[in-house]
Amino acid sequence: MIHFFRLQPTLILGLAAFGGAEALHGAATRLPDQDAFATGRGEAFVATADNSSAIYYNPAGITQLDDSDVRLGVYGIDLGASYQAPGSSTTYDNENTLHAVPQLFYTYSLKDYPFSFGLGMYSPFGLSDKWPQDSGLRTAGTEATLEYYTINPVVAAKLPWGLSVAAGLMVNYSSIDLQQGLTPVPNNDLFEFKGDSWAVGYNLGLRWQPLQKLAFGLTYRSSTQMDYSGHTAALSNGGPLPVVPETYSPASMSYRYPLDIDGGISFRPTEKWNLEFDADYNDWSELGNLSVHQSAPSALVPLSTIPLDFEWQSSWYFEWGATRYFDNGWHVSAGYIFNENTTPSAHYTPLVPDQDRHFFSLGVGYKGKHLSADLAYQLGYGPDRTVTDSAAPLGYPASYHPADGTYSFLSNALFLTLGWHF
Repeated sequence: MIHFFRLQPTLILGLAAFGGAEALHGAATRLPDQDAFATGRGEAFVATADNSSAIYYNPAGITQLDDSDVRLGVYGIDLGASYQAPGSSTTYDNENTLHAVPQLFYTYSLKDYPFSFGLGMYSPFGLSDKWPQDSGLRTAGTEATLEYYTINPVVAAKLPWGLSVAAGLMVNYSSIDLQQGLTPVPNNDLFEFKGDSWAVGYNLGLRWQPLQKLAFGLTYRSSTQMDYSGHTAALSNGGPLPVVPETYSPASMSYRYPLDIDGGISFRPTEKWNLEFDADYNDWSELGNLSVHQSAPSALVPLSTIPLDFEWQSSWYFEWGATRYFDNGWHVSAGYIFNENTTPSAHYTPLVPDQDRHFFSLGVGYKGKHLSADLAYQLGYGPDRTVTDSAAPLGYPASYHPADGTYSFLSNALFLTLGWHF
C-alpha cells in the first residue's frame, strides 16, 4: 500500500525538536541559548566569553577565569507555533508548547600555569512538535521529538599578546521519535521511526584582546553524524488502508548535524559598558539526502530503503548585545537576534516550522565574590510564512501539497542561571 504516501523530509526531519527546546531560532533545530547572561545579550557572547558557559560559546574565554567556577541553568520556553490551511480561517496550534532545557558548566584555572580546564553538559539541538490529527498535516508529519545531549571537556591556554586558544571534545548522545500519517484520515494509521545514537565531535576557540577596550572571538563546532539505530512501526485501523496491527522492523538512519562557525567583536568604551556583535554561520547544506533502512519491511510500508530528499540551505544568526555594569555588582543587558530560515517551500516540514525570526531579550544579573545569578527574558517572533507547492506524496495528484499553508511563530522564554566561584 505504499502508493498512498511517500515518507518526506518532513517526517524525518521533524527531528529538530527536543524533549527540551530548540531555542527555536529557525535554522531547523539548533539550541544556541546556553546561559542566561549570554541570552540577555542576544547570544552576543563569543568575544566576551567571561564565565564558565564559554565552554559552549568560546572555550578560549575560560582563561579569563581564576580558581573554580560553576554555572547551572534552566532555559524554559513556551513555543507558540500555529498553522492555517490554504483558504481556511481555522488555526491549529502546536500541542507541545512548554519545554525546559538544563545546562551545567564547570571550569578550573591553574594558579601558576597558563592553562584552564572545563567541563560542560548541555543540549545544543532539540525540541518537539505535535500537530492535531485534524489539522490536515498528517501526511506531512504529525509528531516529532529529538533529545540531544553533549558532554564537552575542554582545555585552554593563555598565550602572549592577549591571545588565548582552546580545544575540546564533544561526546554526543541523541534519541528521536518521529511520526507521520499514511493517509489524511485522522487517527487512522501511523508510521514511526524511533532510534538513538552516540557520536563524537570537537570544538575550537580563539580569543584575542589586543586592547583593554577591544576583544575578538572565534569558535568552531564540528559537524557530527548520528547513525540512529532503532525500529520502524506501522499500523492501520482500516478505511483507505486494510486493517493491519502494529508491526515493527529493525531500522536505521544517518543524520548529519551541521558545523557551526561563530565570530564576534566586543567593544568596551568604558568599564561600565560592553557592546558586542556576532555573526554565526550554520552549514545545514551539508545535510544532504537521507534514507531510512528497514531490515523487515511491512505490508503497509514494503520498502527496505526509504529515500528522503533535502535541499536545506545554510543560514546565519546575526546577534547584537549590550551590558551596563553598576558599582554594586549588578548589571543589565539587552539583545537582538535575526535568524534566517533554512528550509525551502518544496521541502518544508511542519515538524520544524521554519521562517525568518527575530528575538528580543532583556537580562538582569548580580555578580558577587562567590555567588552570581542571571535572569533573562526572551521574546521570539516570526512573520507569517506562506508555503506553496510543497512536495506531493507519491501516488497523490501533483495538486496535493500537504505542507502548504501559513505558519506563524511566537515564543516566550525565561532563563535562570546560578553561579558559584570558589
